[in-house]
Amino acid sequence: MSNDTGQADAPSSPGVSYVMPVLNDVRHVRAAVDSLLAQDYTGDVEITIAVGPSIDGTTELVRELQAADPRIHVLENRVGSTPAGLNLAIAASTHPIVIRVDAHSELPDDYARLAVETMLRTGAQNVGGIMDAQGRTSFETAVARAYGSRVGLGGTPHHVGGREGPADTVYLGVFDREMLMRVGMFDERIKRGQDWELNRRIKQAGGLVWFTPALRVVYRPRASMRALARQFFSTGLWRGELSRSFPTRGTLRYFAPPVLVLGIVLGTLLGLGGLVQLGAGATPWLLLGFTAPIAYAAIVLLASIVVTGRDGVRTSLWMLAVLPCIHFCWGTGFVLGYGSLAKGISALRNPPKAV
Repeated sequence: MSNDTGQADAPSSPGVSYVMPVLNDVRHVRAAVDSLLAQDYTGDVEITIAVGPSIDGTTELVRELQAADPRIHVLENRVGSTPAGLNLAIAASTHPIVIRVDAHSELPDDYARLAVETMLRTGAQNVGGIMDAQGRTSFETAVARAYGSRVGLGGTPHHVGGREGPADTVYLGVFDREMLMRVGMFDERIKRGQDWELNRRIKQAGGLVWFTPALRVVYRPRASMRALARQFFSTGLWRGELSRSFPTRGTLRYFAPPVLVLGIVLGTLLGLGGLVQLGAGATPWLLLGFTAPIAYAAIVLLASIVVTGRDGVRTSLWMLAVLPCIHFCWGTGFVLGYGSLAKGISALRNPPKAV
């Protein structure tokens, strides 16, 4: 495929390569692979799984899946990171369309067909849609509601939907292989947010990144508070690094969580100072600092009721912990990342060499 006038002569169902990095995902990977095998796409298909050094039985499971279907190929991802696994899988696959799949995702059966139709119609080099987070437990449901809420992750189109059209980035991605090779695939130095950075290079190379709400991917959230905290701290850390290295007009919105965190911490410290003033017999004007954490607590309480009201009391109670976990872990990570603590290498501005 290409973005020129010759594209009209491209086959209506070009071959598709699904690429999936996995690491300790035994709970989700079978459902993800099953969703690929159930696609209604009529073109040639291959599935390449790059499995990292897992300790929960993931490696054994994907080997079983490989033995059961000749379209499934399994590679060893010794590095273990997501971008390294993606690059291994892309390099080992062959078809002109590359569909990124997450082990926590489940594609609807028309996903590949609609994505390829959209690519052929728009001439885009990357197409993506909505991450439709869905939980199975009360905790996971609370996380899913936070994902799809403006008070949770800010209401970006690939979380809450929006109009079809050009975008800065999209969830997962259905790529033109030719463009992937031209820009050098994923930057393996970037452990989180590598999709945003890749899409930046695609657009710099004259490509088109296209969002369409017609594509919805079921996403299974993390199953524990500890896993959620680690996920969002790491995500915030790398988003801070990327915002520092590649400032754009849209960077400002990423500062909302860290400003929130700093405001609450500062307000709490000032309020504690007010208690000291009160004990010393002075005018406790610093008690006004408590306004920030109290206002935040009220917002979280209201959001928990409104966003999860139909999901039951347990989910609403979990939301009281989930929202602060997301905000504080992401915000703290962002501050550290923006201070260039995300990684021990320099020259992130230098893109990877094209393959």
